[in-house]
Amino acid sequence: MFKKIKRYAQNPYYAFGNDLIHKHPQWMSDKFYLKVLFKEIMGYELDLKNPKSFCEKVNWLKLYDRNPLYHKLVDKYEVKQWVSDKVGEEHVVKNYGVYNTVDEIDYDKLPNRFVLKCTHDSGSYVVCQDKATFDKEKARAILTKGLNAGDFSDMQREWAYRGVQPRIIAEEYIDTLGKPESIEYKITCFNGRVRMFTVCSGIAHVEFEKRFNDHFDRDGNRLPFYVYYKPAGLELPKKPIYEEMVRIAETLSAGIPQVRVDLYEHEGKIMFGEMTFYTWGGMMEFTPKEWDYKLGEMLELPHK
Repeated sequence: MFKKIKRYAQNPYYAFGNDLIHKHPQWMSDKFYLKVLFKEIMGYELDLKNPKSFCEKVNWLKLYDRNPLYHKLVDKYEVKQWVSDKVGEEHVVKNYGVYNTVDEIDYDKLPNRFVLKCTHDSGSYVVCQDKATFDKEKARAILTKGLNAGDFSDMQREWAYRGVQPRIIAEEYIDTLGKPESIEYKITCFNGRVRMFTVCSGIAHVEFEKRFNDHFDRDGNRLPFYVYYKPAGLELPKKPIYEEMVRIAETLSAGIPQVRVDLYEHEGKIMFGEMTFYTWGGMMEFTPKEWDYKLGEMLELPHK
């Protein structure tokens, strides 16, 4: 299972042996595609009539919780104004510009340090720490690939991303992130209430051995499980910071059945990262497995 997830993360369409779903995903309905993919990754049938595990319920939400607001909340450009209106612009990273193509980027108007990222997907970004040495051609290749990759929702039928306009934003460089000692906070909310508070340490999107997650419930009790990233034994942030993060997460998740609000602390301020509706695409290996069902019991699904 562990090796399957690694291969899947690298190349989701061709990681497994089922050529039909990975070479021709456009031929299938979302429901059929997810049932086949779920069985292939998770090893058991996806029960959409009576979902019980957390993973089953996340995939149910892909199919039946289709609030148009979600398109805005996963758009890295559009969500910033929405978050500013909800909790204040001081929690949002500054934008320098938004572009439809790489050719529109005017580097002369950008500061010496900045970040460029695609607004519609995950992982298409470049960091500039010094314009004098910044490799613009490499940046062009990464961002162009992201813009031309097609609809991001196709990969795991994550409906919230469907039809989101591919663009590029230039935003402020935050030196708090991207380091082995970096700390982020991923706060899972069910129906507007924090149910799991995860302290993440290390650089995101690296080998599982170099990233660590410590999970807690809303009351600060450590949860005895892990999903791919093992715990490091870190504690929650100090009480005032923790309580403010909970307030922000619950404000942003109000009215939403399930969403993860990602935050971090920078120079004493709580900053918004993103809103994640389908953690790991709703295909997570819990150790021990029973916690997939314990979290599932906490998540009350809406009516179709």
